[in-house]
Amino acid sequence: MFCVNDGAVMQAWAKDQGIEGSNITFLGDPNFELTKALGLEMTHEGPRGVLGPNRCKRSAIYVNDGKVEVVNVSEAPNDPAGDSDPSKSCIDAMLMCIEDL
Repeated sequence: MFCVNDGAVMQAWAKDQGIEGSNITFLGDPNFELTKALGLEMTHEGPRGVLGPNRCKRSAIYVNDGKVEVVNVSEAPNDPAGDSDPSKSCIDAMLMCIEDL
């Protein structure tokens, strides 16, 4: 998992979520490089006005042998942050996409 935060924030978040030391790795993208490279920059003024600039869209990415195979983004015109309906980036939607490969 990655987020536009530094490593210390990501480590604290993993600890808070009870997954520190598990097979899930939290990575920081403090320079916003991965977010931009994947085209996941949140540009809508609503969330940016609350959260600040350089935010990442709510998404899930399936990578197989270093190749990005699925990118799902939870957003809608009236819900740019995917707060009302995050289902597209949740596990069930991702598993369906992976099964279809």
